Amino acid sequence: MRTFSEHDLDELASELRSGRVAIIPTDTVYGLAAVLDQPSGIEAIYALKGRPGQMPLPVLAADLDAVLSLLGQLPPAAVVLARHFWPGALTLVVPAPAALAAAAGSQDGTVGLRVPALGVARRLLARSGPLAVTSANRHGEAPCQSAEEARALFFEGPEPLGILDCGPSSDVPSTVVAVRGDEIEILRAGAIAEAELRAALSTPS
Repeated sequence: MRTFSEHDLDELASELRSGRVAIIPTDTVYGLAAVLDQPSGIEAIYALKGRPGQMPLPVLAADLDAVLSLLGQLPPAAVVLARHFWPGALTLVVPAPAALAAAAGSQDGTVGLRVPALGVARRLLARSGPLAVTSANRHGEAPCQSAEEARALFFEGPEPLGILDCGPSSDVPSTVVAVRGDEIEILRAGAIAEAELRAALSTPS
């Protein structure tokens, strides 16, 4: 399995756009990544991870503008939270256009989106476009927090294209928040506390 560095981002982005899967770092854990408009890459993620088909894939983007290009618009509360906490460990689950929901494997018309804090991840995303990314692990097991762990885990059987190695990652997952209009629901506790989210929403703009 090839190891990519920050100097290889253009090549890695090109490989991803061709339908390949790679393991990339984020500010939380390492993840299996594929471009949204390549079904072969999306299918490979599910196969490599053993992820149930009914579980949609989160989407990472380089910045808020890239997210808005995908969605057209965000619910008002999501805009406030995105401007306050992105880039960062906050995943916003929001209603999405049918094509985007289908590409991410969503069955309820929503998609989880995030702009990661890790600079190298955003630079890759700026080159590749938004990526479907789920933690690099077998379904139900702990996610990989380093390139070494991921390489050992995916050594046997069909391999991802390679790994973008940027050292150890955090073991704290992103906070996952469902947003509809001005209402939020915490779906998974994580790096950002609910009190911080609600404080941001209650602060006058």
